[in-house]
Amino acid sequence: MEQEALWIAKSKEGDQKAFRSLYNLHLNPLFRFLRQFSTDPSQVEEWVQRAFIKAFERLEQFDGRSRFSTWLFKLGLNEMRTDRRRWQIVPFISLEHAEEAPAEFDPMEFEWDHTMRAWVQELDEAKRAVFVLYEIEGYSHAEIAEMLNIGESTSRTFLFRAKRYLKERWKQEVIQ
Repeated sequence: MEQEALWIAKSKEGDQKAFRSLYNLHLNPLFRFLRQFSTDPSQVEEWVQRAFIKAFERLEQFDGRSRFSTWLFKLGLNEMRTDRRRWQIVPFISLEHAEEAPAEFDPMEFEWDHTMRAWVQELDEAKRAVFVLYEIEGYSHAEIAEMLNIGESTSRTFLFRAKRYLKERWKQEVIQ
């Protein structure tokens, strides 16, 4: 992460090549996260681009107390929420738009993955965001709390409830 700190410092000085390095480092994780909230890949791309534009414009406001990715994810979430408020839409990821399976995969594992995606979609937005940020993206509860403007204990509670729900769905699947 020393390299990232160097890129941030150079970007603050106006080095566009350094900011491009930050962009390349964080593009896929941000897209993957925001993809959980829309069926339209072009909409997700727009949120990602607007988040990076805001990051570039407001880079001086980044104080380094959190990871750059935490700050960037928060900008992306704010872009998504702005659009949702504006259009009053609540789309969820569609399995028809799910990423293609890799060339080599275990069919049983793929089916479980497909099923789990459907169950994660059933979670409300807050629980889904906490679950994805913690379990998939690897953020701490402190970072998630900062991104979502909630308390750490709320983040832990949402994660617990999301896991409990998924566990119950798994039990129902096994019984059937």
